[in-house]
Amino acid sequence: MQSKPVQMTTNVAKTDTATFGTGCFWCTEAIFQQVDGVLSVASGYSGGQVENPTYKQVCTGSTGHAEVIQVTYDPAKVSYPELLEVFWSTHDPTTLNRQGADVGTQYRSAIFYHNAEQKQLAEKYKKELDASKAFDDPIVTEITPFSKFYKAEDYHQNYYNQNGDQPYCRMVIRPKIEKFKKVFSQKLKHS
Repeated sequence: MQSKPVQMTTNVAKTDTATFGTGCFWCTEAIFQQVDGVLSVASGYSGGQVENPTYKQVCTGSTGHAEVIQVTYDPAKVSYPELLEVFWSTHDPTTLNRQGADVGTQYRSAIFYHNAEQKQLAEKYKKELDASKAFDDPIVTEITPFSKFYKAEDYHQNYYNQNGDQPYCRMVIRPKIEKFKKVFSQKLKHS
């Protein structure tokens, strides 16, 4: 008599991906790493026409890429609308191709959607923010289909955690993180 194979079931957490551009990816990466339900954040480039661009190429503004983060998250813990809330609240979506002192198309405000639901949610949220006059100026965030993500060089990954004592980190990134922690305390990872 043959024995039947035993089927084992495993509970594998479903993950999803979001891709956002909010200017310098160092700031954005550091903020999204704090969000409960975010499993990983990678800094990189998206939205351009050059294959495998380097940071030096992207900085020229000639490749068409934006500095972005790619967020892998657990939708059972954090929803895409919650990630959009963090996105809209942690940068200025009304300045075209600029965030603070960073100027150029590579610093544009952008959402690269991965599916029709992400597109619909991003467009709805943008429309509601504009209608409510949440910002003094109209939102210029581009909402475009995701095509490719190119991971940035290793020294850009986990930048704030690796370089927190550098002046840029202390003067630019740290205040953004502290503000984020105050406003989004209920969404923070628990240590």
